[in-house]
Amino acid sequence: MDQSPELNNTTPLPLSKLIKSLGPGIMMAAAAVGGSHLVASTKAGAIYGWQLAGLILLVNIFKYPFFRAGIQYTMGTGKSLVEGYARLGRVYLYFFALLCVISAVINTAALVIFSASLLSYFIPFNLSTLWLSGIIIAVCMGILIAGHYRALDILSKFIMATLSIATLIAVAIAFDLPTAANAVTVEASPWNLAAIGFIVVTMGWMPAPIEISSITSMWLKNQTKHQNVTKQSALFDFNVGYIGTAVLALVFLALGALILHGSGEKLSASGVGFTHQLVGMYAATIGEWSRYLIAVIAFFCIFGSTITVIDGYARVISESQRLIQNKPECSSRTTQAWMWIISICALTILAFFTSALMPMLNFAMIMAFITTPFFALLNYLLINSPALPESLRSGKVMKSLSIVGLIYLFGFLAVFIWWKWFF
Repeated sequence: MDQSPELNNTTPLPLSKLIKSLGPGIMMAAAAVGGSHLVASTKAGAIYGWQLAGLILLVNIFKYPFFRAGIQYTMGTGKSLVEGYARLGRVYLYFFALLCVISAVINTAALVIFSASLLSYFIPFNLSTLWLSGIIIAVCMGILIAGHYRALDILSKFIMATLSIATLIAVAIAFDLPTAANAVTVEASPWNLAAIGFIVVTMGWMPAPIEISSITSMWLKNQTKHQNVTKQSALFDFNVGYIGTAVLALVFLALGALILHGSGEKLSASGVGFTHQLVGMYAATIGEWSRYLIAVIAFFCIFGSTITVIDGYARVISESQRLIQNKPECSSRTTQAWMWIISICALTILAFFTSALMPMLNFAMIMAFITTPFFALLNYLLINSPALPESLRSGKVMKSLSIVGLIYLFGFLAVFIWWKWFF
């Protein structure tokens, strides 16, 4: 069994060293806070006020063990979750690879057009969305190819720090404002069949699609090549990133509830339209000076997701290809090739199939939601296998939480199937 040489080091690390070790967990947070937070969480607050806060908190708690599995498995075996899926059966590997290719292209296209739309706020002249999308892709690829993991690591920390500070400032300001919700006489309820579609999509992508756990595993595996990583530092990094995404989800819900809820404004159905609407409504409520503050928050949120998604999906797809072809090592050229393939395919969709982007995105979201319980079960099996050291297997509390989480995920899936195809 291949293990990290630092695995058995039980000496507690000082906080300064733990902070310096931050990396994959923060990148996971940057990948997660895109559409699920800026759009879904804010819309949840805008439509239903605070009613979904408890549900958003619960889904983050119930999914915690399955995202944590990527850290446990990699630290315990020195291998990625993708390799774990291959060990459980090649059919899981093939299905996972197919899911990742579809999700990578569609999600990248959606994030790129969101980023391009927000970038237009800072361009003093008119450029088409396609040109702006090309600029976003070029910047992402330049950063990834020039500095690759190290550049992405530094950029993710900067983005998350800026995003967190700016968002908390916006919420603090919003709490001091009289809200339109005070005038609402009839509260929209999410606890009915009509709201199931919205809740399912929101919960399915909160805090992120389940394949992000395998991406975090790949980032951690790469980090161990350049740094001394211990079980303590890896779990600290993951917890900071994961808890950060959960807090930000509630913060964005608070922004929607405090500023948009009860305003009477009809919310745009598209993510891009809603993002612009969001910026404009904040500016009208808080003050015109805040327009660029909110635009910066939104842009960093989506751009951070874009660059981490391109890198992360390219890593897991190239790793899947390596395992399918039974190669000993995954070359950086293969990973870079997949970055280009994902980016070019995303631009092709934006150039020729823009009108089909939202249906494709909905398809990707439904696919992610349907497959989440099954990959969560695979993650559960992997981290409770004899291949892991006892110290990295789930304890009684985590096992209990995992079982409750599986019941929750499969239960939600059953409700969705009934609502979608039988109701």
